[in-house]
Amino acid sequence: MMTISHVVAMAENRVIGKDGQMPWHIPGEQKIFRELTVGKALILGRKTHESIGRVLPDRITIIVSRKKDYEVPGAHVVHDIDEAIRLAREFGKEDIVIGGGGELFSQTLPVTDKVYLSIVHADFDGETFYPELPKEEFVEKARKEIDASIPYAFVEFERVKGK
Repeated sequence: MMTISHVVAMAENRVIGKDGQMPWHIPGEQKIFRELTVGKALILGRKTHESIGRVLPDRITIIVSRKKDYEVPGAHVVHDIDEAIRLAREFGKEDIVIGGGGELFSQTLPVTDKVYLSIVHADFDGETFYPELPKEEFVEKARKEIDASIPYAFVEFERVKGK
């Protein structure tokens, strides 16, 4: 059974990006991203991939870009999210992770099964936001408060069956 998950960190005001970067750096928080994506198909938008600056090891990286001639050594470039999901399936990956950015999160929310959300306990300026999770469609399964340089909560959501 295929599972599509979002792995995302956002501020209290839903900001996930500013000027193509995450507007904060919290040591240890990126470790969550690694743990949840290794061994899986990781789908990223072009700008998110460029903000990371490299292809991450130990996962199949699929980059969605509208640029027809866009190429990234070590990654697979496709031109829409449906093509990305189809390619992940062709690689035999049942666990597909959407790693950003805002547009891909919005496009895939209707087909997302799980959301792994780090909520940074602060507001930040930015122009990229994570969409609101429909309360009737997602239920909180777990929450852990983490005391870090900027405190945050790591929250797991699951889609309500049949929604």
